[in-house]
Amino acid sequence: MFNKDRWREIIEVLTTNVWRTIFTAFGVCWGIFILIVLLAAGKGLENGIKQDFGNIATNTMFMWTRATTKGYEGLPKGRSFEFKISDVQALRDNVPNLRFISPRNQLGGFGGNNNVVRGIRTGAYNVYGDYPEIINQDPMAVTAGRFLNYNDIREKRKVAVIGQGVKNDLYDKDEDALGTYIKIQGVNFMVIGTYKKNNSGGGEEGQKEIFVPFTSFSQAFNRGEDVGWMAITANDGSSISQLKDNIVDLMKERHKVHPEDNRAVGYFDLYEQYNRVESLFGALKAVAYIVGIMVLLSGIIGVSNIMLIVVKERTKEIGIRRALGEQPWSIKKQILMESIFLTLISGMVGIIFGSLVIFGINSLLDSVGPVDMFMSPSVSVGVVTGALTILMVSGLLAGFIPAQSAIRVRPIEALRTE
Repeated sequence: MFNKDRWREIIEVLTTNVWRTIFTAFGVCWGIFILIVLLAAGKGLENGIKQDFGNIATNTMFMWTRATTKGYEGLPKGRSFEFKISDVQALRDNVPNLRFISPRNQLGGFGGNNNVVRGIRTGAYNVYGDYPEIINQDPMAVTAGRFLNYNDIREKRKVAVIGQGVKNDLYDKDEDALGTYIKIQGVNFMVIGTYKKNNSGGGEEGQKEIFVPFTSFSQAFNRGEDVGWMAITANDGSSISQLKDNIVDLMKERHKVHPEDNRAVGYFDLYEQYNRVESLFGALKAVAYIVGIMVLLSGIIGVSNIMLIVVKERTKEIGIRRALGEQPWSIKKQILMESIFLTLISGMVGIIFGSLVIFGINSLLDSVGPVDMFMSPSVSVGVVTGALTILMVSGLLAGFIPAQSAIRVRPIEALRTE
C-alpha cells in the first residue's frame, strides 16, 4: 500500500489514456451520485410528510357517533345518539393500556359564521371544549400564560387559551392578550394563555383555534353530558389499532347499537395511517437503493471491462515481469489496487457532487421558505459510509477478473506478443 513505485505505476497507467479513464470513472461517479440524490430526495419527502404530523401523538384514534344503520333491542334504524362523559370512565375501567382519553366538544370552524367577538373585531374560529390531556395528544407551545388545568375543569371557569392566529386577528401587534376577555357566541371568556403549533398540517387554521374547559363549554353552550367526539391514545408499547375493536364494541354495547352496525361509531386510526406512511417511505428507500446500485453496477462493469483492456495492452510487460521473477500475487495486487483506486476516486467525486446538490437544494429551500411535503433533504453519515464500503467491494470485484487474467499469462507467450 505504501510503495511509491507501485503508486507511481498506478497513476501512470490511469493517465496513459486520460479520456478513457474519465469516461470509465463517469459511470461509477454517476451511479453513486444518483444513489445519494435519490436517498436525499426520499428523506426530504419523508421529512415534509412527517412534518404534517408535527409532534402529535401518532398512537391515537379519534372516535365519533353517526346514525345507526340497523335496528336493535326495539330501537329503530337511523337513530342518532351521543357519547356521554360517563363513557370516558367506562373506557378507563374496561379497556387496558389507554394512556389518554380526551372527550371533546366543538363549535364554529374555518369558513363558518363569525363566532368570536372582541370589541369591534370579529372572527370565525374552531372553539374546543377540552380536558388538559389534549396538550399531550396535540402538542402546542404555550407562548404566554398557561394551558387549561383541572381546577378550570372542576370550577367550570370561563377561561380560554387562544392560538397565535386568533391573537393576531383580534389584538394589536404589541397588545397583551392575557387577562382580557373575548366573547364566544355571546359568552365572555377570559384569555389565560396563547399558543403556537409547530406542525404545518393545520397550517394557518391550526393557529386559529380556541381551547376552553370542557365543563364550562358544556355549561355555556348547553351541551349537558354530551361528548361530540374523543381523542384516545394508547400506552407506549401498545397499539391503538389493536385496541380499537374493544373500544368500539364497548361503545356499541353502552349505547345499544347492533354489534354488526359498522357505521354507527365512526373512527379514524391515526396510528394505522402513520404506519402506512412509514411503509411507503421504506419502499421508496428500497427503490432508491435498487436504482442507485443498479446504475452503480453498470459503472463497475465498465471499470472491469477497461481493466481487462489494460491487462491485454500490458501483456508483454506482465510477461517480462514474470520472467524477471515477480510473483503472481504481486501482479494481481497491482491490478486490484488500480481498480480499487479508480473506483474509489470516481465514487468520492460522485459523493462530493451529490453533497453539493443537496446543499444547493437546502439553501434554495431556506431562501424561498418551506415547500409543501418537502423539506431538509439529507443523507446520513451511515449512508455515505455504506456507499464507500460498496465502492471498496465493487472495486475488488471489478479488478478480480482482470487480475486473474493477468496472472494466467505465461511469460514465454507474453514475450512473443507484439
